[in-house]
Amino acid sequence: MKLTILPLVLASTIFAPQMANAELSDKIVRVGVLTDVTGLYQDTNGMGSVEAARMAAEEFESAHKGIKVEVVFADHQNKPDVATAIVRKWLDSGGVDAVVDVPNSAVGLAVNSLLRGTKVTFLASSTATSELTGKECSPNTIQWVNDVWATAHATTAAMMERGGKDWYFITVNFALGQGLEAEATRFIESHGGKVLGSARHPLGTSDFASLLLQAQNSKAKVIGLANAGGDTINAIKQASEFGIRQGGQSMVAFLLFINDVHGMGLNVAQGLQLLESFYWDADDDTRAFSMRFGARPGMHGKVPSGNQAGVYSSTLAFLNAVAAADSNDARQVVPEMKKVSGKDKLFGDIRIRQDGRVIHPMYLFEVKRPGETNYPYDYYKLLSTIPGEVAFRPISDGGCALLK
Repeated sequence: MKLTILPLVLASTIFAPQMANAELSDKIVRVGVLTDVTGLYQDTNGMGSVEAARMAAEEFESAHKGIKVEVVFADHQNKPDVATAIVRKWLDSGGVDAVVDVPNSAVGLAVNSLLRGTKVTFLASSTATSELTGKECSPNTIQWVNDVWATAHATTAAMMERGGKDWYFITVNFALGQGLEAEATRFIESHGGKVLGSARHPLGTSDFASLLLQAQNSKAKVIGLANAGGDTINAIKQASEFGIRQGGQSMVAFLLFINDVHGMGLNVAQGLQLLESFYWDADDDTRAFSMRFGARPGMHGKVPSGNQAGVYSSTLAFLNAVAAADSNDARQVVPEMKKVSGKDKLFGDIRIRQDGRVIHPMYLFEVKRPGETNYPYDYYKLLSTIPGEVAFRPISDGGCALLK
């Protein structure tokens, strides 16, 4: 696979570094964006993630004119073997210091295993499996944005508070979906609810008719979509054709992003509830970032997803840690990142735990109805804010060996 290497100009920071000039191994920091350019996650990640990494690099320069940053990117095609081949090439000859983004939990777990014990930092800003800060935790890995524990627990809690005690799952038969369903099921059953069944589907399914019929016939109060990207969009569109919500069943998407809502339209998405860690229209800082993002080459006025915002914030935090540690070696950089505590412009108050989990608030939103919007991408109503300490799994419950 041919990789495009793009030297970037650097500029201002969110977290103030401790050192003005870094004595790096070759005076260059290289960031590899491993993403899905052509598949299910191309809108929520893809080239938008690449632009987000470029933005972070550009904003790093003004404080660190002596450090050059290069960004490379590649399409992992949602295949762990393709991803590991790319990362091996980056390790062997690409000089990459950090791998960022990585939507798809199976791919993320493979990359996490490959990078463990190397000098390369893994910024898992789009990898949802909570195993990255549990049994598979690594001294090389920092996990930003959502994970399946947070998403499953907060989303099921919100629906159960509204009377959704009986559930049926439509689940992608992959690490992401399996993890979401398992975590949600544990929460539902421990709080007096029931899971009436589930239907599994392969990644990239176009026809959900038989699965939706099973969910409809189950009479479950809530149909949970334990999938993401194009799979979630297809399921919601077809559920609308089936009249599922009109029949009295609620539908909840565990991993839905604003790009997905935009793609399916408010007529289809209205009333859906979802959990997000970032919303472009939350405050002046998120709006300013989103306007800059929309003006980037190829973005055509789009607003960033939470995953794309996570690429930006995690890349910038990594670069600042490189400067502070005077090193691009993960053995120095990751411990420096774990000192971070304070205000992030996009994710609010954050801190990074010893298991690599970035703690920040999460937000439960409801998708607006067509008549409730006032301007483009004005899609969400805030239902509740979940503090970071509540939103994410307690560190003592993850089983991370780094804590021993």
